[in-house]
Amino acid sequence: MSVSLIFKIAAVGILVSVLSQVLKHSGREEQAFLTSLAGLILVLIWIVPYIYDLFETMRRLFAL
Repeated sequence: MSVSLIFKIAAVGILVSVLSQVLKHSGREEQAFLTSLAGLILVLIWIVPYIYDLFETMRRLFAL
């Protein structure tokens, strides 16, 4: 995992939290929830290949 991925995740987290707060204060709670959900899905899409590699490494290590 590279350091740039960690910075991307942190940037998405900061951006989503700011957007969510702005939307909540303007009375758009539904859009704030959808923004948070979109940020979560984006980060999960970035992380899933690394999780897959981890499980493949564990499978090869223990020869299951």
